[in-house]
Amino acid sequence: MGSLTRAQARTRRTTVAAVAAVAAVLGLAPGCTISDTSGGDGKVPSDGGRVLAVKIDNVGPARPQTGLDAADVVYAEQVEAGLSRLMAVYADRLPPVIGPVRSARETDLELLRQFDDPALAFSGAQSKLLPLISDAPLRPLSPGKAPGDAYFRSGAKPAPHNLFLRPKALNADPGEGGLESTGFVFGPRPKGGTPEREHTVRFPAARFTFDWSAGQKRYLVSMDGARARTSDGKTLGASTVVVQYAKVRESRFHDRSGNITPFTETVGSGKARVLRDGRAYEARWQRTSPDDGTEFTTADGSGTLPFAKGQVWVVYAKE
Repeated sequence: MGSLTRAQARTRRTTVAAVAAVAAVLGLAPGCTISDTSGGDGKVPSDGGRVLAVKIDNVGPARPQTGLDAADVVYAEQVEAGLSRLMAVYADRLPPVIGPVRSARETDLELLRQFDDPALAFSGAQSKLLPLISDAPLRPLSPGKAPGDAYFRSGAKPAPHNLFLRPKALNADPGEGGLESTGFVFGPRPKGGTPEREHTVRFPAARFTFDWSAGQKRYLVSMDGARARTSDGKTLGASTVVVQYAKVRESRFHDRSGNITPFTETVGSGKARVLRDGRAYEARWQRTSPDDGTEFTTADGSGTLPFAKGQVWVVYAKE
């Protein structure tokens, strides 16, 4: 699938509004959404390409995470002190619970503009960043702006790693078309590439390793040297891994300890390494403006580089 133009995106939003109007005529209760008709199987029909993005904690005490295996895309970005944080994007199915949920960063606002009308679930943000979040073209759904039963604290983990989300309570309306505006293209394995059964990406204080499993036809994920699993014991794995080399610079924000928050520039162009089907492909990425999707092409720019169907992990490595 190709990327949507912004005009197409506006058309999709108009369609969503029309559907909502019909729902009102039919007498649906306030707060009901298209996703409420999924039949309880977690399947969410397409309603305009919206996605739900959730900021996920990724330090040792936060693991294993919950609901990460159901995400369509998982972004790994660098935060303060060289640590990592994840952003899980749900465009197709919503698991019952997601978490632990943590705070947003400035990088998220630029990254998410390539999605059509995204909702962002997060625990909070640095006070000077909150106005930027409010002005961003997304729907911020922190605990203070979400229904009362959407977020809850779990006794299974220590604070602040114990905030979890019931995503269906947000009425966020993700749909199957949610990835169409990103520039991602899915298709058969392209020619070329080189065999690569393992690849590691290192941050200053974190690392991600992806091991190819021929039996499972995906790359199994390890974080900081340990195999990554969900809270119910499922092994995390990606059908496609994108190592996207980008500029990582200091932002004007910092944490309570004074550590400067890194900002990852997701608009621009650069090199990438795409792993799929046990092979590695040298690639280039390009995103002309914040409203555009990110295009991945062969290293010489001669053609689009398709991803394998399934979960995609995008790890932002410093160029």
